[in-house]
Amino acid sequence: MTGTRPAAPLDQAQLADALRPFGESRMLPVAAYLDDDVLAWERRHVFSGWLALGRGEDLARPRMMRAYAAGAAGVLVVRGDDGALRGFENACRHRGHELLPCDGTAENRAIVCPYHAWAYRLDGSLLGAPGFRDAPGFDPEAHPLAPVEIREWNGWLFADRGAATTFEEHVAGLDAILGRYDGAELVTCETHEYDVEANWKVIVENYQECYHCSSIHPELCRISPPDSGDNLPPQGDWVGGSMDLREGMSTMSLDGSSGGATMTRLDEVEQRTVMYLALLPNMLVSLHPDYVMTHLLTPISAHRTRIRCSWAFPRAVAETDGFDPAYAVDFWDLTNRQDWAACESVQRGMQTPGYRPGPLAPAEDGVYDFVTYMARAYRGD
Repeated sequence: MTGTRPAAPLDQAQLADALRPFGESRMLPVAAYLDDDVLAWERRHVFSGWLALGRGEDLARPRMMRAYAAGAAGVLVVRGDDGALRGFENACRHRGHELLPCDGTAENRAIVCPYHAWAYRLDGSLLGAPGFRDAPGFDPEAHPLAPVEIREWNGWLFADRGAATTFEEHVAGLDAILGRYDGAELVTCETHEYDVEANWKVIVENYQECYHCSSIHPELCRISPPDSGDNLPPQGDWVGGSMDLREGMSTMSLDGSSGGATMTRLDEVEQRTVMYLALLPNMLVSLHPDYVMTHLLTPISAHRTRIRCSWAFPRAVAETDGFDPAYAVDFWDLTNRQDWAACESVQRGMQTPGYRPGPLAPAEDGVYDFVTYMARAYRGD
């Protein structure tokens, strides 16, 4: 049975294999990771709904604006004089020039296109178009910026161009998990960008299991038992679970010690665990007792993904003189690079003529949750 969107250009029998009960299923069809036509379908039907853009702290003051990558086209987000966030397609209504380059920022009383100087108010309405004042039939009210829905949630910004669900349905169940981390009050202290030669789904699948940890993450295994924790029952558009910290370890760092401070409102369980959540399709969130790490994924091609990884800390810690986030950053930069090397090897291996989708191990139930989510999407369910 299919739903309101068309099925993806994939072998339906192989999708049915991916949807078999856990223990009997297979991975997604190999074309899901290699085929440009599948990525084009994903951009139209998966990356067209709720997408994570970045942090609300990027736009802390009125009149601040920033352009973000969002699927196949950019989104401009502006904080108005009234403090409200508004989103627009990052294209001038004149001839389509970008209002800001991707990741570009500005702070201004108006949005001004750098090409022909068309200017817009912060609510998107046209303020002025040089040379058009006396043009017959020209109506400024007919040329506002095209709106994009924006939500700010736990400190993160999201955009939507036509999701089938409300934002509340998208994040159903997550407020109870994130609530005591006070995400809106966290301060980003460092950001790294990686280009990984692998399909975005390979990266999400890697994030959903620690079956590989004993093989490639000796540093992580010294801090957190790879067979610890549990995966959570899927609810909204997310999958995830927890892992424990070993006795005597305070957080994920190279020696298990924290250079910051445990968040004050966490309960006893949260102080001893790390929660790994994939808010689909493009945000991975790692909740630590003393910091929150976020990966934002942007597919560049079927074989390449750009990842922006950031580390955020409680404001009282981040603003302390001499605070150094390196204890968290160095650990995860090393671990990230180990993961990216594995993901790139998976991508190369899937291109061999004899590769066929394999089974999932008992420890890969989190991968199963993601694979079945995508298989249902590919069928149009």
